[in-house]
Amino acid sequence: MALYLMKEILADAQKRGYGVGYYNGVNLEMIRAYIRAAEDCNSPIIIGIAEGLMKYADFDWIVPLYVDAAQRAKVPVAVHLDHTYRFEVLMRALRSGFGSVMYDGSSLSYEENVKNSAEIAKIAHPMGVSLECELGKVGGFYNEEGIRGKNISTDPALAADFIEKTGADFLAVSIGNTHGVYTDPPAIDLPLLGEIRLNVKIPLVLHGGSGLSDDDFRNCIRGGIVKVNIYTDVITAAINKVRAENSRFNYTDLNMQAEQAMYEETVKKIRIFGSGNKA
Repeated sequence: MALYLMKEILADAQKRGYGVGYYNGVNLEMIRAYIRAAEDCNSPIIIGIAEGLMKYADFDWIVPLYVDAAQRAKVPVAVHLDHTYRFEVLMRALRSGFGSVMYDGSSLSYEENVKNSAEIAKIAHPMGVSLECELGKVGGFYNEEGIRGKNISTDPALAADFIEKTGADFLAVSIGNTHGVYTDPPAIDLPLLGEIRLNVKIPLVLHGGSGLSDDDFRNCIRGGIVKVNIYTDVITAAINKVRAENSRFNYTDLNMQAEQAMYEETVKKIRIFGSGNKA
């Protein structure tokens, strides 16, 4: 099946009221697990990598793997660049085959975020590449000093203005979601999500999906989320499997065990998000 654009996949999800998972991958085993899960569930899927994970996987070899896997898949697959902060990385991504990119200006002032996002949209759109941006700030990432970023909720009053001024195609929102492992029980603000949805018609994105309950996911999708980012839950499943089996298998067998665990976790998420049999 041909490589799809994230914009195409999310347009259908928004129209039909289901969610699509986005899964970060840094090696062949992860990519195979994601594609196999999507095919077995007859589900569209989005795969890719974030700038912060590029120490594990360079553009020169990981992007061809993504694109080739997507083109060979029996279901719609989009290839996306997540959480990117530097202009030079974005430009390299635009030339490398990504159908969509995320510029994360959430650490900047509102005015700087708008300015930079608008400039990137003007470059990406003529190249047929869609742009995801973040308004507010989804915490959880650690800075160079080892300080964990705090959440800043998305302001629904600014959402429409942000989209109008930037031309962003997708909006990542901060509604109590956090990257990585939740240190406190998640508290998703569904009324806030509802206010954002009233003001913004483009597809909404939930980062920090790992650690949320099944009901959290379903409620968010009912409230307007169409793309759900997952990473920690998948690698945790792989880690747990390898730790349980490391005395029984050699390295290559452990890779296969890890891949199977990631496949099973992805299948679980596909069923929760409601994207099964939507390909």
